Amino acid sequence: MPMPSPTHDPAAPPPALSLLALSAPVAMGYVPLGMVFGFLFVQAGAEAWVAVLASLLIYAGAAQYMMIPMLAAGLSLGTLAAATLIINLRHVFYGLSLLDRLPRPALQRWYAIFALTDETYSVLTTLPENIDRRRVVAIAALNQAWWVLGSALGALLGARAQLDLVGLDFALVALFTVLAVEQWRSRRELAPPLTALVAYALASLLAAEHALALAIALCVAVGAWRGEPPPTRANAAAEARHD
Repeated sequence: MPMPSPTHDPAAPPPALSLLALSAPVAMGYVPLGMVFGFLFVQAGAEAWVAVLASLLIYAGAAQYMMIPMLAAGLSLGTLAAATLIINLRHVFYGLSLLDRLPRPALQRWYAIFALTDETYSVLTTLPENIDRRRVVAIAALNQAWWVLGSALGALLGARAQLDLVGLDFALVALFTVLAVEQWRSRRELAPPLTALVAYALASLLAAEHALALAIALCVAVGAWRGEPPPTRANAAAEARHD
């Protein structure tokens, strides 16, 4: 008697990826970029353990790079805090869009807010909205672990060797490219990338020195005007089965 061939439900969601698989693209960017930060931080005269502590307690990539010349110039902590607030203000909008996905326990919720980065946001927004809240915290923690690991390795190298790190800054460009592709594969919607391209082009024409901040503001305004985004394919399939 022939065995029945397995059937495939086209509406079934794809199998859930492991935390390591979800975090692997971020690791490819965070480890080398963290190494560059740790290396430069130590080369500027700081202790290696301070670089690791900064990645544990501050965990703001662009702000951490910014603070190296600012600390070397002897600027006050208040100036550093204000500059960090301006650079990371965009995370407020990220957090507002993820409020329903954050865990309820206060400690987990506050950590998820603290550990929210551009890359973590990109990973989380490709996942179903009904994701286990503990996985949200685990993904954020694993991504931070990659950054701390890179910072520690770079600090150790910086304390012992003189290395040429030219070219490693391209790792961030490659990382965002991978995450953008994953976003496209998840949603298949043309409006977000087109909005970003048009917004940056307009911002560059209007105020080239502040193009990034202006482009982010324009994208936020367009997102607020458009309202709720369409459901992902996985969520649509789950709703169809529920109905």
